[in-house]
Amino acid sequence: MSAWLRYVFLKLQAITLLGLGRKRAALARFDGMAKLAPERQYVMASRAHLLVELGDKQAAVLALQDLTVVHPHSASAWFNLAYVLDDMGRDDRAEAAFLQAVGVEPKLDRAWYGLALLLIRNRRFDEAVQALTRNTELQPMSPFGWYQLARVQVDRQQTDEALKIICHLKGFEPKVAAQLERETGLCIVRSP
Repeated sequence: MSAWLRYVFLKLQAITLLGLGRKRAALARFDGMAKLAPERQYVMASRAHLLVELGDKQAAVLALQDLTVVHPHSASAWFNLAYVLDDMGRDDRAEAAFLQAVGVEPKLDRAWYGLALLLIRNRRFDEAVQALTRNTELQPMSPFGWYQLARVQVDRQQTDEALKIICHLKGFEPKVAAQLERETGLCIVRSP
């Protein structure tokens, strides 16, 4: 059997095994595929994803690092590496990977959001505002970035900015606006 046919056969097996919930067996098939096509992005990313799902985050980080070396222009590879590193509490390395992701794809809103959450956790509020502003520019109808931006503005004691955001959210996400009012104690007073 040719290498290409073996690769296809392993891929079909892996997909079937994933459908049956047999992740470890699927990982073995992806390992076989990696021997046949070690630099194929699909294989590298799939292996890393399965490693995360199986709880082996350290092995996933190594796999994702290999992926970013082989495919340095893959924003999703950088984002996935950042996400796993962030989840592991490796803030410096996660921040660098988030920045690589947005460097490759400046419109990757989820990377801006992930970077912002990391910056918030580290109380770097001014930088978080920049990342959240970019996220809300890219996803103006998503309440998540707006919610975090309002919270950061409160932490920065910029209540006027937080009130503007709450007012903005009332236009399309009134429940989130109400939640922010409850959490922050800020309230928009409407004139009669």
